[in-house]
Amino acid sequence: MSRSLLVFACVYGAASMLLAGCGRTVKAQQDKAQDTGPTQSTVVPDVNPNHFKVEHPEQFRLVTAKEYVAPPELNVTGVVNPDVSRQVPVISLASGRIVKIYTQLGDTVKKGQLLFQVRSTDVATAFSNYRQAVKNEELTKLQLDRAKVLYEDGAIPKSALEIAQNAEDDNAVLVETAREQLGLLGLDSNHPTGTVDVYSPIDGVITDQQVTNAAGVQALSAPNPFTISDMSHVWVVCDVYENDLAQVRLGDFADIRLAAYPSKVLKGRISNIGPILDPNIRTAKVRLELYNPGLMRLGMFVTATFYGPQKETYASVPAAAVLHLQDRDWVYSPAGSGFFRRLEVTTGNMLPGNMQEIVSGIQPGAQVVSDALNLQHTVSE
Repeated sequence: MSRSLLVFACVYGAASMLLAGCGRTVKAQQDKAQDTGPTQSTVVPDVNPNHFKVEHPEQFRLVTAKEYVAPPELNVTGVVNPDVSRQVPVISLASGRIVKIYTQLGDTVKKGQLLFQVRSTDVATAFSNYRQAVKNEELTKLQLDRAKVLYEDGAIPKSALEIAQNAEDDNAVLVETAREQLGLLGLDSNHPTGTVDVYSPIDGVITDQQVTNAAGVQALSAPNPFTISDMSHVWVVCDVYENDLAQVRLGDFADIRLAAYPSKVLKGRISNIGPILDPNIRTAKVRLELYNPGLMRLGMFVTATFYGPQKETYASVPAAAVLHLQDRDWVYSPAGSGFFRRLEVTTGNMLPGNMQEIVSGIQPGAQVVSDALNLQHTVSE
C-alpha cells in the first residue's frame, strides 16, 4: 500500500471514531433530559363515588334486611306547661300592706297553709262596723222588751210596739251583715285583729309571685300576689307543621320522652289542635294532657311521637350494618364482581335484638354488609 493510502485510512478511522462518540454523547444527553424519575401509576376513579371495589369480598359477611311492620311516626318537639284549669290565683280580700310572707316562688304548699299576712284598714273598718251594729242591736232589743211590757199594761198603742219590733229586726240584720263581712275577710268576730291571713286554696306549687315583704296589695285586683298550680297533671304544647297535621287527631295518644329522662316514656292524649297557624313558620299548636309522675317541670323540653292510623312496612337490619358518616346514615350493598355500593338510608327507632329500623333507602329482602364500619376501614386504606 502507498504511503498516501495509509495516511487516508488513519484519518478516516479517527474521524469515524470521533463521530460515533459524539453520537453516543448526544443520545445520552437526550435520554437524560427525558428521564424524570420512576413511572407514575394512574388511578381512574369510579364515576360513582359511592361505588367501591375491594379484594376478597367474601370476607365481608352479608345479611338480609328483615320486614318490620309499624304505623308511621311523626316526631315533634314540645314544652311542658301548667294545666290552666288547675291553676288557682291567690288573692287578698283586703287592701293593705304585706307584713310577712311565709312562702316563695317554687315552694310546694298544702291546702290551708298560711302564705302571707296583710295589715289593712279594711279590717279595722269591718270590726268597727260590727261592734257598732252589735251595740245598736242590744239597744233596740232593750227598747223592744220595754215596749212589750208597756203594751201589755196598755200604756202604749200597738203601733209603738210594732215600731220597736221593726227597729230590732233591722239592727239584727245589720249585725248579721257585719259578721258576714268579717267572715269574707277570713276574720273571727270573737278575735279582733288588724291583719288578714291569706291561706293556700289548693295543694300545689307556687308558679308565680308578684309581691314581696312590705308590698301593697289591692283587694280582688290584679296582679295576684301568688299563683298556685296543681302539677299532678300538666300540658305539653307542641309545634306541628302544616304538612304533618293529617297525622294528628283529637283523642289519640302520643309517646312523650323528656330530654332530662330519655329512658322514660309517658303517654299523653291530644286534647286540642290550634285553629290558628303561625304565619311565619306554618305550625299549629297541639296540646297534650297527661299525668305527671313527678318528673315533669314547667318549661322542660320534650319529644312527642304521634302515630299514623295505618301500619306500614319498613326494613330492619343489625345496628352494626348502619354507618354514621358525615351526619348521614349509610349501608353497604353488594354490587357483584367485588364491588359494593354505599347507600344512604333514613333510620328510625332502635328495635329489640339490637336491630335498627330503616324508614327509607332499602327495602325488606335487600342484602347489606353486616359490619359496615369494617368495610369502611378497608375502603379508606
